[in-house]
Amino acid sequence: MKHALILALLLLVGCGGTTKFSGTDISGASFGREFSAPLTDHTGQLRRLADYQGKVVVIFFGYIQCPDVCPTTMSALAEAMQLLGTDAQRVQVLFITVDPERDTRELLAAYVPQFHPSFVGLSADVATTAATAQEFKVFYQKQPGSKASTYTVDHSANSFVYDPQGRLRLYLMLGESPQRIAADIKLLLGGA
Repeated sequence: MKHALILALLLLVGCGGTTKFSGTDISGASFGREFSAPLTDHTGQLRRLADYQGKVVVIFFGYIQCPDVCPTTMSALAEAMQLLGTDAQRVQVLFITVDPERDTRELLAAYVPQFHPSFVGLSADVATTAATAQEFKVFYQKQPGSKASTYTVDHSANSFVYDPQGRLRLYLMLGESPQRIAADIKLLLGGA
């Protein structure tokens, strides 16, 4: 009887309140609280992060001509949305370009929603893009190509996830599986 009571207490302690996310839990982070200034979405509307409160928000910084990391990440996020089923209506994925000189609103409108119709592309001028990236501790830097217009952009390749209350909660590493992304989002939608 005594051993059964101790075992029951250990099980209760082990189950008490600790949520196991696949992504890195960064709750309480002192960065990424808001865009440095409103960004323009691919329909021409000015947006702030606060506009999406009430949804789980996933932010990824990338650029349209990215050959590998960006389309791979966006495809994984799109697959996660499919796995979420009707819960996907309570999720907003935001793609913030780090190449505002080439990624026009029209190009973002053609590129971003092809992954999922609800995905939104955001852009700003060069200075606002730099300030926003700094607020999120995102690195990016042009790398010269064979011509001035064929440069690539080295950039941080992780995603940020906010809960429905607008609090930064998770940092998703490059290559996270759609299944694990969907599971983390479900936890946040459930109040974790």
